[in-house]
Formats: sequence, structure tokens, C-alpha cells
Amino acid sequence: MEIVDYLRVARRRLWVLVGVPVLATGAAAAIVLLAPQQFSGTAYVAAPALVGGTAGTQYTGTQAANQFVAAFGAAVTSPRVLADVAADTGVPPERLRDGLAISQVGASSQLEVTYTAGDRATVAPVLTATTTRALAFLFSSQVGIATGEVEAANADVTAATRAIGEWEKANKVSQPDRIYQATLGELTSLRQQQLSMQAVGNGRGVDAATTAITAAQKKLDELGPKLPDYQALLAQRDAATNALSQAREGLQAARAQAQAADPKQVTSIGEAHEVSRLAELVRTALPVGGAGLLLGVLLVGVLELLSRGRAATRPAAASTAAPARSAETVTAARP
Repeated sequence: MEIVDYLRVARRRLWVLVGVPVLATGAAAAIVLLAPQQFSGTAYVAAPALVGGTAGTQYTGTQAANQFVAAFGAAVTSPRVLADVAADTGVPPERLRDGLAISQVGASSQLEVTYTAGDRATVAPVLTATTTRALAFLFSSQVGIATGEVEAANADVTAATRAIGEWEKANKVSQPDRIYQATLGELTSLRQQQLSMQAVGNGRGVDAATTAITAAQKKLDELGPKLPDYQALLAQRDAATNALSQAREGLQAARAQAQAADPKQVTSIGEAHEVSRLAELVRTALPVGGAGLLLGVLLVGVLELLSRGRAATRPAAASTAAPARSAETVTAARP
């Protein structure tokens, strides 16, 4: 079908092209205008200290702002946060999910949390509870995790220290590594003294030094085989101590983030206002009218195809009936 033919068909079926969009737009407008009045409010979240700061900050790098926005949006619609907000405000989680919307202000880390509902009184409480619970979900939970890591590392240090004490008690020696080093130094000094006394011919001094050297060597021989196990215990304690130090640093950073995410400092709640019915009508009616126009075009095409199919069937039926009538006439003319 060429464009000229379609325009001719469209002119003949103009009632379809006009009627379907008008009916669709009218139905959408009626739904919008007859619906209960909606109220909307916006909460602003601006926490620059949480994004792109020091290495301890959770969100760093060139995509820090986008990561924070995505994480906050996911937290707002998470089942845990919705359940907490529902418990705080009495609004069902399903209604919260439908009414909440998150948007980023430009390319910054600032967020806008919008809530739309039919009850004006619920708008501000829902926004307050949502921002508070979402920030706590993102940052206060980190404090709990870091606290657990500190407790676990502290328990490891305690266990390693206890193991060292038990080893010293079982072997009846305290700090054998230091005793070994001190004895080794003493042995070196005694040997030097022995050589000096031998040089001057001091026999009694040489004998005393020899006795002392023998005693020191015996002590080294007793401590030497025990040192590897003891040093392994010391290494475990040192590793646990280092882990504890790192866990404490992480806890300090998590607490700093939680403090920087204090809702009283980083959020502000706007007043609830009526949602403009005109704006809602434009947003709803225009797409519906466009869809109705497309549907009208499709209906015109379908109706034209059906009409042409019926028109093509009629001549075929007429041509089939004509020979039959001729045969009947010839038969009637025979005597």
C-alpha cells in the first residue's frame, strides 16, 4: 500500500484515527482527575565526608559518588530497611516501595529522596525514618562488623598469651629466648676471659672459667631444643597483636564514618505539598494518547485488509455462479 492509498484510507476511516486516541486520553484524564489527591515531600542527603575522602572512607575513587548513590538507593528499598521504616511509621512496606524514589543531584554525591502518598501526615515521618534507617544500614552496621573483628582479634591475643604461659609453666622456665641470648653472651665473655687467663698463666682462673663455661653450655643445650616451639607461640601472639591493631584502626575509621553519617547533620526534610494534577495529567495523558494513536493506525490497517479480503471474495463467487446458471439454461432449452 502506497502513502497516497493509505491517506485515502485514513480519510475514509478518520473516525477510528481520531476516536481511539480521544477515548484513551479521556479515560486516562478521568483516572487522574478522579483519583485521590496525592502529597509529596523531599529529603536531601548531603554527606561529602563519606565520599572520596581518606583511604578509610568506604567510597573512594572516580566513581565514589555513583557508588554511594547506588548503595543508598539499594539500602532504601532493601527488605530490612523497609521493614524498619514500616515499624516506625505504620506504613506498609509495599506502600513504601511504591511511593519512594531516589535521584542524584547532578554528578555529585547529594541525593534527593522523594515520597508520595495520599496522606500528608505520613510524608515527613516516612522521609525521616527512611534516611535514618538507610544511613544506619550503610554505616552503623560497619561499626558492628568492626567491633566484632576487634573482639575476635583480642580473643586471639588472649589465647596466644595463655598458650605461652602454659608452655612456660610446663617447662618451668620464663622467657627462654631472652635467657638463651643472655647465656650465649655470657658464654662468649667467659671464653674470652679463659683465653686471657691462659695467656698470663692464671691456672685457678682458667679452671673457674672452664667450670662456668661448662655450666653455661649445659644451659644452652637444655634451652636450644625448646626454643622453636616457644618462638612459634611468640610468632602467633605477634600476628594476633598486629591483627588486633589493624582491627582497632578499622573500628576507629568505621566510627568516624558513622559519625559523619549522622542523619541530624547530613539530612534535611522538606515540607509536604500537593502533587499537581496538571503535571500528572500531562505525564499520563500524553503517552496514553500516543499509544491510542498507534492503536488507531493499526486498527485502520486491519479494517482495510479485512475490507479488501471481502471485496476479493465477492467477484470470485459471482464468476462461479455464472457458469452454473448457463448450464441450467441449456438444459431447460432441450426438448
